[in-house]
Amino acid sequence: MSKTNLDLDQFRLRRFIESLSAVDEVDIHDEPCDFADLAAIMQGNPKAVWFRNVGKDKQELVGNVVAARSRLALAFGVEPRQVALEMQRRLRLKPEIVELTREEAPIQQVVITGDALDLTQLPIHLQHAADGAPYMAAVDFVIDPATGLTNSGYRRLMLRGKREAGVDLNAPSDLRAIYMAASARKERLPIAFVVGGHPIDLVSSTMRVPVDELGLVSSLRAAPLPVVKCLTSDIRVPADAEMVIEGYLDERGYVEKEGPYGEYLGYYGGVKMNPVFHVTAITHRRDALFLTATISGNRMDMTDTSNLEALRAELNVWEALKPVVREPVAVYAPVASGGSMSVRISLRQRYPGEARTALYTVLGSVGVKNAFVVDPDIDIFSNEQMEWALGTRFQPDKDLIIVSGVRLSPLDPSLHGSPTGAKAGYDLTWPMAQATKWELTTPTPPTYEGARFPTLRAALEDGPKRFEALMAALGSRDGREIVRQLDELRDQGLERDDQGRYFLK
Repeated sequence: MSKTNLDLDQFRLRRFIESLSAVDEVDIHDEPCDFADLAAIMQGNPKAVWFRNVGKDKQELVGNVVAARSRLALAFGVEPRQVALEMQRRLRLKPEIVELTREEAPIQQVVITGDALDLTQLPIHLQHAADGAPYMAAVDFVIDPATGLTNSGYRRLMLRGKREAGVDLNAPSDLRAIYMAASARKERLPIAFVVGGHPIDLVSSTMRVPVDELGLVSSLRAAPLPVVKCLTSDIRVPADAEMVIEGYLDERGYVEKEGPYGEYLGYYGGVKMNPVFHVTAITHRRDALFLTATISGNRMDMTDTSNLEALRAELNVWEALKPVVREPVAVYAPVASGGSMSVRISLRQRYPGEARTALYTVLGSVGVKNAFVVDPDIDIFSNEQMEWALGTRFQPDKDLIIVSGVRLSPLDPSLHGSPTGAKAGYDLTWPMAQATKWELTTPTPPTYEGARFPTLRAALEDGPKRFEALMAALGSRDGREIVRQLDELRDQGLERDDQGRYFLK
């Protein structure tokens, strides 16, 4: 695609937020608001929240943007239950990268360097009561010196001053490995943090695929990705985002305290030693919309991180099931548990043991702690139906799989500091030998479908029938007259079989 055909607003965050107004997915706050009030307003809010008059400088920011599957679905243009499948489809698309000059790139319309640099002028607020300082979340981009490929992730930064921030690199990640190699060489690692990307770009940043991850953004957008080179490094970033904060992680390694912080599983993470980020430039659109993220609290289903984690988990499960399950039907990772702790799988069994195979595969290859497998008649997106299946289709001594001594997320508070833990698989499917029993069929309202007959006797002489079929046979919309006619046939050989069907001997 040529540069002249690029729509540099198509995947702009501000345009996406504006579109949410038409579907009642955003709360707009035009009244003055203090930074101290932002977290409480966003906590547990089912909608995105757009603040347009914050603090003494009347700054503008938006949060909770991807804190609901419905908004992620809007970003991908599909129904909520189809997002992971749509991601699978798009990942097969060939990426296209279009390089822009500084003059062509909206993200470099305003340039801040030198003495004007001041991270504390950005609308960054205290997110949780015990946090060590105001935090922001951003998509990071680095070039891996070992491969020359661009790597991307989703990272938090703790303000340390005008030109410094703490960056959490304790959990295993590509960026951690890249940085540790750089610091071992006593080298600075150039890095760029993009603030205010399209929701699809946020989804892309959570994935771990061994490719140049700028191409990953393009594939998931299903569109060419405009990029521009940073001012103070060779890193290329999406040119249509709102803002980029350029800089480097210094060569000293894990030398400064960062935290505490409200983590994405709903509990605090303690103070850790982490690297220090130094800012070298800030560039942004003239009317940049700052993006903040919701991370923690007791309503994980309404946080950005849980919804992003859930999509990543679902995609990983779909990929893991491909070689071992002939007919997976649906996959869902409940966001209420952080999006990565549990997963539900619906499949249509084609041979005995397939449900167990699915459980062992997922527990062994995907970072979830609890996996549930059900038959297709259970709606895995319904908590009520899942509880019903757990209560009526599960025997703990036969249907529970425990895998112990395995690595879990270090943020799982139930580990109590242990380096390993356990995973569980719940087989909530009917054994194939039992699944055809009519007693295991879920009751549904009658539909009165079936052949018509001139008389009740003619219907019974055709073969055994349930009461519903007898009503259908005579076109009855009442049923009580059928009872009377059956009563008259009792002394004429009327019987019932083991399934309760009526027949004449």
